[in-house]
Amino acid sequence: MRKLLSFTCLSSILLMSSCVSKKKYTAIETELNETKSTLMQTRVDKEDCENKFAKIEAKVNSYYAKINSLQAENEEKLDFVEDLTVMSEKSKQNMRSTLKQIDPKELAQAKTLEDSINLAISHNLKKNLGGGEDDIDINVDQTVVQISISDKLLFKSGSYWVNPKAYPLLKRIAKVVNSEEAMEVMVEGHTDSQTIKKESYLQDNWDLSVRRSTSIVRLLQDKFNVDGKKLIAAGRSSYLPLADNSTRDGREKNRRTRIIILPNLDKFLAMLEE
Repeated sequence: MRKLLSFTCLSSILLMSSCVSKKKYTAIETELNETKSTLMQTRVDKEDCENKFAKIEAKVNSYYAKINSLQAENEEKLDFVEDLTVMSEKSKQNMRSTLKQIDPKELAQAKTLEDSINLAISHNLKKNLGGGEDDIDINVDQTVVQISISDKLLFKSGSYWVNPKAYPLLKRIAKVVNSEEAMEVMVEGHTDSQTIKKESYLQDNWDLSVRRSTSIVRLLQDKFNVDGKKLIAAGRSSYLPLADNSTRDGREKNRRTRIIILPNLDKFLAMLEE
């Protein structure tokens, strides 16, 4: 009886152990299958990402190839002029041709490529605008064109009425200004230091310099169709002299009208062309 009881207990223990192990096995098997499914989905997602990445990488490589091709093409046609602008082969040829026409002594003063460009543009503008060598002075600095015109070309002594002989010059200046919509122009009147005569209808040199600049501005607007919003009239009286006012030649140099043109870079380099 005692042996039977022991056998029964042992069987019960073994049966219970067998049942617990089966549940654990089932749970582990279920977890394993879920892990396999997740791993399979991860592999599919990974392959999908790799395919998308490969397509994106191919596009990027294609873009870089196009960029490199364009850069290589442009490098054959363009040179970068310091930090100033981009210069085409045509502009370089025009500049070389113009520099050959310039006095070697004047050319020797050009120390940089920018100096050479400014010198060539100044030479072409002066030639195209006409006027005597001493009547027009052109200075180019960082794409700002400054045209200084002697008053003997524009006005009679003590007058602000513009000489009709100056109309062709102003017409050519207007053509340059009208070639670019965003271009601005400031017209500055300058006088010598001599006192205005008492019988004159002018109050002083301030009055004379301002009236002369506004006379030029009105002509550019009314006769040569320059948009008024591009024009600035300014009078500087006698306070920015170029020479000594105590001499006749000095006073003559100081009586001038300065036209300051601010073109964009393309129009600036276009001035190299005749």
